[in-house]
Amino acid sequence: MKLISRTFCRSLKYEDLSEIVLVGHSYGGMVATGVADRVRDRIARLIYLDAFVPTDGQCLMDANPPTVRQRMQEAAKAADGWRVPSNPIPPDTSEADVKWISERRVLQSIKCFEQPLAMRGNLTLPRSYVYFTRVTPADTFRPFAERAKNDPNWHYYELDASHSAHVTAPEALARLLQTIVSQPT
Repeated sequence: MKLISRTFCRSLKYEDLSEIVLVGHSYGGMVATGVADRVRDRIARLIYLDAFVPTDGQCLMDANPPTVRQRMQEAAKAADGWRVPSNPIPPDTSEADVKWISERRVLQSIKCFEQPLAMRGNLTLPRSYVYFTRVTPADTFRPFAERAKNDPNWHYYELDASHSAHVTAPEALARLLQTIVSQPT
């Protein structure tokens, strides 16, 4: 995660980008939080889409129940010892989209899930959380959604979609994102 965050931060600097709306989906919430913490002066707002929202010193494994940590560690051991397969594709994904997604999915290093986020300060940027309501039995993102929903410093939204809304409900997601970014900060 350090390398991803560092690379993205440098891109913003070298391209002289500012007033960025930074969107993090799923694990990308970890990366977006790290990037926003490092270059907050270039970020206008953060949007989390069914995402992890870490606190200082927390890694993705900490943000999950112990059973998930164990499952991921076992999956890495069963693969090549250091990578885990992607999560299952949501059941409401069309056959054509399953084919498209399957060709692009790759194993991911378990180390990125074990890397804690060391924050430099409190994020005071405008933040929105979008909770996708077609949940799996684990309902992984409900704690983050509830925290955002109950915090007056957050804007909270829901979308009737599965976890991969960018694939299964792209038009609805695009409309919601447009609504969010058109709101005053």
